[in-house]
Amino acid sequence: MTNVTSAHDVFITGLKNAHAMENQALSIMKPQLSRIEHYPEVAAQLDLHIRETENQMHRLEQILADVDESHSSLKDAALSFTGSMAALTHSMASDEILKNSYANYAFEHFEIAAYISLITAAEESGATQATALLRQNLGEERRMAGWIEENLPIVTRAYIALSASGERADV
Repeated sequence: MTNVTSAHDVFITGLKNAHAMENQALSIMKPQLSRIEHYPEVAAQLDLHIRETENQMHRLEQILADVDESHSSLKDAALSFTGSMAALTHSMASDEILKNSYANYAFEHFEIAAYISLITAAEESGATQATALLRQNLGEERRMAGWIEENLPIVTRAYIALSASGERADV
């Protein structure tokens, strides 16, 4: 019984952490989207992923409600603040679009790892009813990471071309 209790605790903590992580993702992506001028494909994907992320948060809230828990407002606020600071830091860079792309790619992989672990904790704790929703979140994170990877050469080439033409290329 100890393993089930421990796995349940890991699962609950993981759910709360995932909710805060998605809140942080929003605090990173929304400022990026508002600043993009020259990269419409990136803007479209960020807009799509913001909506996916909002749905992911709702799924996590549903799972938490199903186990009589709620998300941690403190964790949400703390990670939202750090996400906002990261977005602000990149906005000062002359190659903001590239730095944002690198950071977004890394963050998507962080989220992928978190969901793989969370799905495992759900299975270990017997919360198998949650795995379908968690796998949906995982799939969306994998899709976004794949899009960034596939399009990073395109974004880099566009950045180089804009820079070479003397145009503002950062966003």
